[in-house]
Amino acid sequence: MNTGSLRRRAVAAGALLLTGALVLSACGDDGGESGAGSDTTVTQDAALAAMVPDAIKSDGKIKVGTDASYPPNESIDPSTQEIVGWDVELFKAVAAKLGLKAEFENAGFDTIIPGVQSGKYEIGVSSFTDDKEREKAVDFVTYYSAGTAWAAPRGNPKNVNPDDACGLTIGVQQGTVQVKDLEERSKKCTEAGKPAIKTVVRKQQTEVNNDLVAGKIDAMAADSPVVGGAVKTTGKLEIIGQVYDTAPYGYAINKNAGQFKEAVLGAIKALIADGTYMKILKEHGVESGAITEPVINGAQS
Repeated sequence: MNTGSLRRRAVAAGALLLTGALVLSACGDDGGESGAGSDTTVTQDAALAAMVPDAIKSDGKIKVGTDASYPPNESIDPSTQEIVGWDVELFKAVAAKLGLKAEFENAGFDTIIPGVQSGKYEIGVSSFTDDKEREKAVDFVTYYSAGTAWAAPRGNPKNVNPDDACGLTIGVQQGTVQVKDLEERSKKCTEAGKPAIKTVVRKQQTEVNNDLVAGKIDAMAADSPVVGGAVKTTGKLEIIGQVYDTAPYGYAINKNAGQFKEAVLGAIKALIADGTYMKILKEHGVESGAITEPVINGAQS
């Protein structure tokens, strides 16, 4: 897996959307209070804000690379064309804790980590799984735990079993860990004398979801919160099997960004402590992946 892999592509790539916090009022030594979401108020932490390198905070914002085609984590609101989702809302709260706004740029998923390395983005927030290979390119601050889940049409008409999907047509998104997972599962099929898995790889997760609803594929594999979101929003799918290969999501940060990763780590810890973190996850129905101990570079494999 290359360092640019793992997750999606983009809708309207290149569009800039300014989101995040506006300072509402001064609040003692901690600075201002900032709105991170529709009804979430986050208080700036002056000590953490001071840790952010001048090169990042000088313009009052954090430039964020994201691929907004991965609902419910990151997606485009068709009514406003804004980038939305729990992952977006949570990082808006992180930025607010640091006294900054988050400026999201919609980009192809495979371009985000290279963009962080080059300085085009000051952070990557796009449901990145923190793995050891990626840690060679960037640093990560973990903030969530997700695994792989499968979904099939309601009733599972093809009797899909994730542990024995030989000969079936399974959809995944380009560049995700699920692509490699299906390659390995398909290899086991052929080694056992069974037909290979027919993998359909699409650029965007929304395309995979649509294929499954339309009956073009027998099942799909994706990150657990994404599969859960697709099941909830379509009303035509169901989760099959158990979630597996659980691993942390992480914010991708340039290795030469000074104390920025420590500041982000402190911000997410503060949001966990004050309840903002769990409030945001619960509002979006993804609290099953909540963590209590975020770390820097927490890859498990």
